[in-house]
Amino acid sequence: MPSTPIPAAQRLADLTARQADIRPDAPAIRFEGQTLSYAQLHQRSLEAAGWLAQAGVRQGDRVAWLGLNHADQVALLLALARLGALLVPLNFRLAAPEWDAVLADCTPCLLIHDAAWQEAAQLLAQRHGLPAHAVTQIGAGPDGLAGVPAQAEPAAHHAADLPVLLVYTSGTTGTPKGAVHTQGNLLANMAAAAQVQGLGASDTVLTVLPLFHVGGLCIQTLPALGAGACVVLHARFEPGATLAAIADHRPSLTVLVPAVMKAMIEHPAWTATALDSLRAVWAGSSTLPPPLVEAFHARGVPVCNVYGATETGPFSVALGPEHAVSHAGACGWPAPGVQVRLGAADAAGDGVGELWLRGPAIVQRYWPDHPALDAQGWFHSGDLGQQAADGSWRVVGRAKDMIISGGENIYPAEIENVLLTHPDVAECAVLGVADARWGEAVVAAVVPRPGHQAEAGALHDFLQTRVARYKLPRRYVSLPALPRTALGKVQKSLLLKALP
Repeated sequence: MPSTPIPAAQRLADLTARQADIRPDAPAIRFEGQTLSYAQLHQRSLEAAGWLAQAGVRQGDRVAWLGLNHADQVALLLALARLGALLVPLNFRLAAPEWDAVLADCTPCLLIHDAAWQEAAQLLAQRHGLPAHAVTQIGAGPDGLAGVPAQAEPAAHHAADLPVLLVYTSGTTGTPKGAVHTQGNLLANMAAAAQVQGLGASDTVLTVLPLFHVGGLCIQTLPALGAGACVVLHARFEPGATLAAIADHRPSLTVLVPAVMKAMIEHPAWTATALDSLRAVWAGSSTLPPPLVEAFHARGVPVCNVYGATETGPFSVALGPEHAVSHAGACGWPAPGVQVRLGAADAAGDGVGELWLRGPAIVQRYWPDHPALDAQGWFHSGDLGQQAADGSWRVVGRAKDMIISGGENIYPAEIENVLLTHPDVAECAVLGVADARWGEAVVAAVVPRPGHQAEAGALHDFLQTRVARYKLPRRYVSLPALPRTALGKVQKSLLLKALP
């Protein structure tokens, strides 16, 4: 399907305003049995801007959101864009001390929450000295933020340079940092994502991933709204509800992550649910377990991939449907406007190095004013990548995860992807532990499938015909689960400490 170009705009809010002008009655968001047309979404954002202005929100202020996915979360973002203020979506899966760290860092003037998180929001506000009037619950019903005066005046002439979204990194390698996305960053990401995915007004996009993360918000949801498509929004992921939505709403696109894909495949309704409306499933992950990809491909649905980070949009490198089968496991090619290079010398001679990225969607700073880029404008991802002769890129692991054993570089992702194809393995993580002889020894932590054993001997025999001898784990540890961050990333530092 040909893409619908997103017009140049100085403000994020101008995109839905344009759709409201040309297609006012077209559905923008379907949420909990209600449908907001583009005219209604635009009006909702105007009213939200008026309500925020009355509450004292001014250009540069931060407004925190604590809640499940909600149509009003999108309206709030558009309203704050109109005022030149920032939305800080809080990860509802975090513990209270982690919320405290975020609020202490960005000092929001207002905390908005939904009904499910009322008590947590009030306690959080009390700990940070926010007055009672600065803690507000959105409407739980279809009226949401309606019923307040509209605010239609632009915040500033050059709104593209204004920060609008403050998203905190997941903190797998240290203290979370707030990536400052400007309106221009989001617009550039939307344009690239819409072009690569061929998003148009006839599309229906199913969003089940959390909007507190750029994967749920920026890979399809915002690009779809910019292109005039319809977004079917779920408050949170539930595999049965997701499969039912595919059957009922017949979306053309959706974004998933490996844990979500796994839950869908294992659900009883998986085989009975028609997937023919999906022209592609996009996955926001640097590496995808082959069994999950193969399960969708067996149903005739290509699994595409997006590589990026909280700081990069995240639509940076993309594997489109035309290459989904031939390049399964790769991240694809740079998105329009994005440059990718290896930032370090290839000392090992294997073509692997740290991925550096540069482009208009990549943030320039962390909150409040810490550089996110080097002097030449490159973002250092911390991921190890390798480029094929055809120009496509593949991620082989994290720079800090790389194992050096007996002088050889070993990339855990390579071994993990092979282990995940074993019928006894549900999850796994490969890491290096200190070893007097080899420097580091490879250890595989494995979570067996229910009813399976995942015995070390069988796994070793399986691997030794598929990877080089020096890469073979010297120990296999069976665990009931792997420690993960709130976004589902394996915390290898904690895993190392937990190894018997």
